[in-house]
Amino acid sequence: MAEQQQNKYAKIVWTVTEDNFFKDEIILEFHSFVRIISGEMRVVQAERSYTFGAGDTLLFPRNQLSAVIKRPKDGRPYKAIVLGLTTDRLKEFYTTNKIETIHPIQYGTKKFDRHPLLDGFFASLSSFFDLQDELPEPIASLKMQEAVSILRALDKTVDGLLADFSQPGKINLADFMEKHYMFNMPMEKFGYLTGRSLSTFHRDFKKVFYTSPQRWLTKKRLDLAHYQLTEKKKKPVDVYLEAGFENLSHFSFAFKKQFGYAPTSLI
Repeated sequence: MAEQQQNKYAKIVWTVTEDNFFKDEIILEFHSFVRIISGEMRVVQAERSYTFGAGDTLLFPRNQLSAVIKRPKDGRPYKAIVLGLTTDRLKEFYTTNKIETIHPIQYGTKKFDRHPLLDGFFASLSSFFDLQDELPEPIASLKMQEAVSILRALDKTVDGLLADFSQPGKINLADFMEKHYMFNMPMEKFGYLTGRSLSTFHRDFKKVFYTSPQRWLTKKRLDLAHYQLTEKKKKPVDVYLEAGFENLSHFSFAFKKQFGYAPTSLI
């Protein structure tokens, strides 16, 4: 079970997951500043995977496709505080704060070492969840400015990411899909991230791959799972989520239909 408590003005979320695991495929509308309180979070992206635990502080860029798996650890559920750095608030911040140098944009997830500035900031956020009423808008605005100021103090390259307000443009469809096929997202999302409407996405996809997106995605995911089982010697329960399947039974059925034998026979 995953629970969330949110402050609407500040986009501050207290999230708790008490299940053995909780998986979600996400494309964030805005950058998210996260402190993990307990439990473990595994983030799978196109180029690499990350595992984060209690005490870690992260910055997730917007418009980046990720599979997020949250698990309890050491007898404690997954808990985290999330602050959304919305585009409107960032635009407001950068109209009054000068950018000294624009560094190349680093789109990957950023992890920050423990620091008194971070500890104090997230401690202040956690206290807001005891409020009976909404956090007043002026205070919410100040907390967002504080967050960005801390990020800028700890990472001199972060302005390149936070001050980039562009939307995804039309990109090479084949390259994108080969890197992101394991993400179980609606076709509309794949279209958006490649700079296409849904109808254009389907049309361009068939021109490039000579089949439908769903058939191509299923085959690619099963091939990935087969490789993980045979070459990496992983178990089906450790493979199906990262290969883009929603549950183990669906994965096992599709795998047997494709290869003629159950994934458990490879253990």
